[in-house]
Amino acid sequence: MTTPLLSETLHDCRDAFATTLIELAEADPRVVAVVNDSLGSSNLGGFSERFPERTFNVGIAEQTMVGVGAGLAGSGRIPFVSAAASFLTGRATEQIKVDAAYGRNNVKLCGQSPGMAYGELGPTHHSVEDISWLRAIPEIGIVIPADDVETAATVRWAYEHQGPVYIRIPRMRVPSLFDSDYRFTPGRGRIARDGSDATVITNGVVLHHALDAAAQLAMEGFSLRVVSMPQVKPLDERLVLRCAEDTGRIVTAEEGQVSGGLGAAIASLLAQCLPTPMRILGVPDVFAPTGSEEWLLNHFGLTATGITAAVRQFQ
Repeated sequence: MTTPLLSETLHDCRDAFATTLIELAEADPRVVAVVNDSLGSSNLGGFSERFPERTFNVGIAEQTMVGVGAGLAGSGRIPFVSAAASFLTGRATEQIKVDAAYGRNNVKLCGQSPGMAYGELGPTHHSVEDISWLRAIPEIGIVIPADDVETAATVRWAYEHQGPVYIRIPRMRVPSLFDSDYRFTPGRGRIARDGSDATVITNGVVLHHALDAAAQLAMEGFSLRVVSMPQVKPLDERLVLRCAEDTGRIVTAEEGQVSGGLGAAIASLLAQCLPTPMRILGVPDVFAPTGSEEWLLNHFGLTATGITAAVRQFQ
């Protein structure tokens, strides 16, 4: 297990995504990008300039975009289909289900600016339902990286993986949490900070807030274990059960709807195998309001303050 290293410098995960994709494309002519008039929001302008013949911009037509990606995969290409997460998953759910997942096509779906990253654009642009929707579709892996290092590692893994995957690419600038030699291991979570009194399981931009919460609680004598769970599907069930057995209390924190997301997956597992007291933090079956992503995370208790408060409910 690797312990993340917290850095003061903030990084853009979209830069890591774009840089890694260019590196892969330079080494392998099969790598292509498919976008929906989203070169700018996907940070793929540099990719398009470097590989214009391997950039397919279908315009604002998300269903077509996923279908084109599936067709390219069927012809031996490795398509990275990139668009705002809310529109990629909301408008093209049928194509993701049928063309990517049911067809088991080698399509890499990259949801840009997921969760509440579009902030001031409000509920139409928030992508808090995407994990719930896609967890219900067989054959597709779901990954939520937490920083620039994990984003790059996830893109490299997706390139090597045979089959459809969905990757959330954070928009919010976040601190680097992992060493540069970090490698993404599919289906595995990691203990980011060990503890014995309770466990918080999280991913994405919430991970660094969970680490801050653990540091605050440590000053009060409370030992909080922090688990990074980048892959929601398949879930690292063995690690979840181990944490439940070790600490007896579980908090989950996710930038998305609590119905059908990370917390729901863990609650279902524990209910069947090891009933454990839980708190599930996220968006509680409401439309997230308009506001900055930082304000929204705080509003839904997904910062160090909210996570600390949820843990204290056990005491």
